[in-house]
Amino acid sequence: MILIIDNYDSFVWNLAHQVGMLGHEFQIHLNNQITLKQIQSLKPSHIILSPGPKHPNSSCICLDIIYQLRHIPILGICLGHQAIGHVYGANIIKTSPKHAYKAKINHNGQGLFTNIPHPLYAARYHSLAIEPNSLNHDWHIDATSDDIIMAIRHKKWPLFGLQFHPESIISEYGLLLMSQFLSVSIHQKQ
Repeated sequence: MILIIDNYDSFVWNLAHQVGMLGHEFQIHLNNQITLKQIQSLKPSHIILSPGPKHPNSSCICLDIIYQLRHIPILGICLGHQAIGHVYGANIIKTSPKHAYKAKINHNGQGLFTNIPHPLYAARYHSLAIEPNSLNHDWHIDATSDDIIMAIRHKKWPLFGLQFHPESIISEYGLLLMSQFLSVSIHQKQ
């Protein structure tokens, strides 16, 4: 079962649709209406942290999930991506707002980007981002756009972040990116 944490964003239903299209069962829970104990009892194989408004400090249970359940494959999208960076000490900065912006994403072909053509064009909807050079050496930066970090991957834990929206109709290869995340196992070395 795939657990999707809803950070009060309508895009959560697009994520759920992708997960369902790939043949997985899922549950959606609001970020302030589930506990770590409840999550552990659900025994999710993967966790997706949805986009949402505000600063990662406002993402409630997401911050605890990222640190305490890091052995479970976790994908953070937009706010979820920023929350992952925030938990691991990165600075979150304001950027020029991008809303329904189809951006050229430059990636390294590794991690979730294996077999994804380069460049990738994807939807950006954000006004915050992880500050470049503020991530520690435990992370790979797998993609950028306009000097903004678009994708991160932890070197030890199965933690992934995407600043862009693979679930948007504007984005190319979104379903393949999701499929590749859902194929990551708990014991797989990054």
